[in-house]
Amino acid sequence: MNIEHILNGKFDNHILPFLWIHGEEEEVYRDNVRAIYNANIRAFCIEARPHKAFCKQQWWDDLAILLDEAEKLGMKVWILDDKHFPTGYANGGVEKMPAHLRRQSVLSKEYVVRNNHIKLNVNQRFSPPISYPQLLTNVLNKNGGRHNRFNDNRVLSITAIQMDDTSAQPISLNQYVKNGILDWNSPPGTWKVVVCFLSRNCGSHRSYINMMDKESCKIQIEQVYEPHYKHFGDKFGNTIAGFFSDEPELGNGFMYKMYNFLGTPQDLPWSNELESKMQLSLGNDYADLLPLLWHNDGNNELTAKVRFIYMNHVSRLVEENFSKQIGIWCRNHGVEYIGHVIEDNNQHARTGTSLGHFFRGLKWQTMSGIDIIGGSIYPQKEKMEGNTFIWKKQPIDGEFYHFALAKLGSSLGELNPQMKDRTMCELFGNYSWSEGIRLEKFLIDHCMVRGVNYFVPHAFSCKAYPDKDCPPHFYAHGNDPLYRHFGELMGYTNRITSLFDGSRTEATIGILYHGEAEWCSVTSLERANPQDAGSKDAINEGYMLMQKPARILQENQIDFRFVPSDVFLERDFYKTEIKGGLTINGYQHDILIVPYSKYITAEFAESIRELIDAGCKVAFLEQLPKGTCQGKPLPDILRKCDVVTLDSVLDYVNQWCPSRMSLMPKNKRIRARHVVGEVEAVLFVNEDSNAYKGHVSLPWKGESYLYDPWRNCKYKAEYEKNGILLDLRPSESIIVIKGNGSALKENAISSDFFNDVILLNNFTVSTCRSKDYPKFKSKGNIKKMENFGLSEPKFSGFIAYETSFQIGDFSKIILKIMDAYEGVEVFVNGKSVGIEILSECLFDITPYCNNGRNQLRIEVATTLERENAKKVRDAAPTGITGDVYLLTE
Repeated sequence: MNIEHILNGKFDNHILPFLWIHGEEEEVYRDNVRAIYNANIRAFCIEARPHKAFCKQQWWDDLAILLDEAEKLGMKVWILDDKHFPTGYANGGVEKMPAHLRRQSVLSKEYVVRNNHIKLNVNQRFSPPISYPQLLTNVLNKNGGRHNRFNDNRVLSITAIQMDDTSAQPISLNQYVKNGILDWNSPPGTWKVVVCFLSRNCGSHRSYINMMDKESCKIQIEQVYEPHYKHFGDKFGNTIAGFFSDEPELGNGFMYKMYNFLGTPQDLPWSNELESKMQLSLGNDYADLLPLLWHNDGNNELTAKVRFIYMNHVSRLVEENFSKQIGIWCRNHGVEYIGHVIEDNNQHARTGTSLGHFFRGLKWQTMSGIDIIGGSIYPQKEKMEGNTFIWKKQPIDGEFYHFALAKLGSSLGELNPQMKDRTMCELFGNYSWSEGIRLEKFLIDHCMVRGVNYFVPHAFSCKAYPDKDCPPHFYAHGNDPLYRHFGELMGYTNRITSLFDGSRTEATIGILYHGEAEWCSVTSLERANPQDAGSKDAINEGYMLMQKPARILQENQIDFRFVPSDVFLERDFYKTEIKGGLTINGYQHDILIVPYSKYITAEFAESIRELIDAGCKVAFLEQLPKGTCQGKPLPDILRKCDVVTLDSVLDYVNQWCPSRMSLMPKNKRIRARHVVGEVEAVLFVNEDSNAYKGHVSLPWKGESYLYDPWRNCKYKAEYEKNGILLDLRPSESIIVIKGNGSALKENAISSDFFNDVILLNNFTVSTCRSKDYPKFKSKGNIKKMENFGLSEPKFSGFIAYETSFQIGDFSKIILKIMDAYEGVEVFVNGKSVGIEILSECLFDITPYCNNGRNQLRIEVATTLERENAKKVRDAAPTGITGDVYLLTE
């Protein structure tokens, strides 16, 4: 969008927050829709999870009210596509269908052969292992309860594995089974017997659709999508924008379990279609190879092949039966289809809580999608950006969240032609009432500077305040002191995303997606600390996580994309061209970095010669691969590829693809995103806890100017020998735009180079709750700023500080507030100067001041943490906690 339109207050909408409804009164619904609109937002997504009458008459009545209010305001409406979380319950439709349409698992049980003989009643071995935490699963999830017992269990194979011969394949023992009894005398050596069988009595969500079964996935459409079209088809494609799938899953294993690699004890997802695919790929005796999905001490190449074939079919069936089927239905009915899977801790490439392959699970959506909720990312915490940390007794891969997640989402959005460079992020939810506007801005900036451009804030709730369901909640029926500040943040977000509409991220580095490499890993990961898997010793573990090189590039302001191997197999879909580099959907890549993989896909291996001939550098980190995932030989050209250590990857990139943008001095916490198209610009974000002052050399020649998206102002750029001056407070952003800035006279607001610095004190203090605003009550006078929470530890609301100051002749006056929690609005002589939310607040109050005496009022809005906290000992400070200065010229 043209910068002048944005400066004049025009923007497109890129925000669609969740609106939780529970069956409230009509006026409550309309009030909340208006609250969303007044927060600079023009769409919302209705979440049905708390509503007990989903797809019943009250639901249709409530939806009609919300759609009516949205139409009056010119807003778009999205609908979360199920009654229960996660998507796949199909509004209970699966429970009404035959058992063969429900989820199914394949399991293995192992038995040690003692004294070279084993006798086993196979027919009594159908139930999941005793160690399987099913009881807790039943308690946590009523839809996976004891009443869901099925009797269609079936043995797939009975095999023997020689433990002291790692080259040996499993051998079938079917011929030794008579009347359900296995009676076998083993040859010399150490042996174990493995029984593989099918069961529907596993997993947390047994009454959910089977993501690998076409007819089962169709139930989701029949029970949710088609009823909405029947009731409101005339609004599809206009008021109703589309549907949102929330964290669909394959659903095997224990609920929300992470680090469930192949090779660890678990049940695995299955379907009739998968069985047919496995038989076609591995032959009629395919079931005898299934133990290799769990067994780690056999033939590595065969194990990798079996695991790849299994996961390849699983993820392709999810793509075809779930993602594509719903995506095509939505397109045929004039609406869009968005959502996200669970990506946490690299789960995006696994079964269980996710769909096995990030690029395939979301392939047929109309936007890419991720989520950042529940405390996964925090600002300026070095520990949390590191490799791993422990949070709530769980190992957390901080590198994944900070250096991979957002780029994973935007990479899909940019490389998948159907998504049109659009990536959505659900964010803010379940951070608790302690989450304030500072953290929210940090998370928004974190995403935008990494290419995310649509947002689903979590959440507005129609339930009476305080709704204890995954706070914070915005507006909160007028109880949220930061509501207006949140609206300013939403306006800021829409300005940046609208400015970049029509422009594309400039990044010429690709990093190969590590999903297939992890599938083929055959290390005994269950014996490793799960937070270290794929991280510290990549060669021993068989693969390296993609965030390892990603972190190095981001800390040096070098942009990139994660590239799936599928771009080499599905060249027409991804518009892949290998000519003058690697071009995918119009994005050219001059270097492809391959995190260490013991095995790579045959499609990628077969494309390496083309890549080299086209001038694309292919750099393998640490070592060359040993083979292909499918067991095919590696091409000889592989030996001509570069092998680079992780520690030297930056030097390699700078050698072959020198950056056209550099900082002086260098800083690893400055993030940058360069876009080219309708506007050419660079967004800079300071993710450090310290201010940055330096210079940047830009990737273009000619004039430039600065755009401050928070204040919606443009300023002239200050040039010095080393480039444009970059002055960023902690969590501050600035956009440098290519264009004529010579006509601009004003410099960006800064606290430097002022003649006089006046410390203000002797304030009168008053307070009010948000609901009572602006009816303040006096709290007396103070001479020194301090945490207001020390005197009123349970207070949440507004704290007002008032004083006056005398000023003579002046050309410029800046008000500087060193620190305040959380949002700050300044009034001079009764007029609002604006809202600030950074730790160091700067206000240009020049136009509001008079010669002589002036009245100053500073209103600080707190979070709702203190009035909702059982213990306030660890709560954040409230009010102004730093000094307040006047800076005058």
